[in-house]
Amino acid sequence: MKQYILFLRNNWPLLAFGFTSIFWGNFGQSFFVSWYGASIQESLGLSAAAYGSLYSGGTLGSALTIIAIGGLIDKWPLQRFTAIVACGLMLACVLMMVSAHALTLLIAFYLLRLCGQGLLPHTAQTTMARYFDADRGKALSLSSSGVPVGEVVLPLVAVALIAGIGWRGSWLVFAASVPLLYLPLSLWLLRRSPQIQQPNTPASRAGTEKAQGRREMLGDYRFWLALPAVLTPPFLVTGVFIQQGFILNQKGWDPLWLASCFIVYGIAHWLAALLAGVLIDLFSARKLLPFMLTPLVLALLSLVYLDGNWVAPLFMCLLGTTIGIAGPLTGALWAEVYGTEKLGSIRSLMTAFMVLSTAVSPILFGALIDRGASLQSLFGTSALCAVLASVVVIFSYPRQTLPG
Repeated sequence: MKQYILFLRNNWPLLAFGFTSIFWGNFGQSFFVSWYGASIQESLGLSAAAYGSLYSGGTLGSALTIIAIGGLIDKWPLQRFTAIVACGLMLACVLMMVSAHALTLLIAFYLLRLCGQGLLPHTAQTTMARYFDADRGKALSLSSSGVPVGEVVLPLVAVALIAGIGWRGSWLVFAASVPLLYLPLSLWLLRRSPQIQQPNTPASRAGTEKAQGRREMLGDYRFWLALPAVLTPPFLVTGVFIQQGFILNQKGWDPLWLASCFIVYGIAHWLAALLAGVLIDLFSARKLLPFMLTPLVLALLSLVYLDGNWVAPLFMCLLGTTIGIAGPLTGALWAEVYGTEKLGSIRSLMTAFMVLSTAVSPILFGALIDRGASLQSLFGTSALCAVLASVVVIFSYPRQTLPG
């Protein structure tokens, strides 16, 4: 903890920028948008299938767009890139407020997922990985804390605003918070950050290997060995959350009991991220990568083989630990292996892969459940796939360095 306190004291402006960017990005995360699903469907007269299709369409569109524009963070001044993304998030919130038919809602979802789920976290984590070298793990962990804090705080804010001024009025508040709070705060923090004024810091030359871009990464066989392990956490955790009704039915858990266990998930997420940051700085992300999926395998096995209400908090704790570790570890991995010169381009491609994986898993899990898959077969197979991904990743980056 002393390491974090000293690190925070010396670098608080840039770290605060990363945290606030990810916190505001929560407006585009599924856990937040889900609180509005019933109200939107009722107001617009949408079926559950139509609503889900619009949400998936916006998500897939945002993933493709991130590939095209995410690399601009490597070319534009950080302040300009941040301001444009913030304006996009504000527009998304306004469109959510005024949506009266499916097309407007589709555009709102597209911008919300693009700027919220995608580009704001992309901006924060690219900045952390680029401007911190020896302390990259701690920087990524501290900034990613904006997600668990949002998971605890924002649903309460949303529920209170919906009760007080309605669901449309709440989106007006969120839209106003961007130009009134986030944008001036983030630009002020960047002006106070000495790292931004020193583009030739050691972190800009980070990595023991020559700086590489997307083309070199996609042509590197080791990337394809690591990719299954990198995508497994968002893929499986999203599938689990979306199909939690199936899990409740199979395990006999009360919905309120599982909902209360999300507090355990959030705490585990935050603590695991902080621990991961220290371990990354001590050992490197490449050396830790083969162990990343261990908590996820244990979570899935507990779901398959253990029974009783006590399993729910254990299961959620292990899931939170998985996501807490995966975020900083994969964020640091690309900088270690390919350098930071073209990190924005690389991270935008990986963000697109991640978004696509979260769009596919609910459909796949739903189809398997509809075909009669049992909980044991579905999540037992998922655990086996996670084990295989952990084995394959052993032969990726820790094995050797790029030639030249």
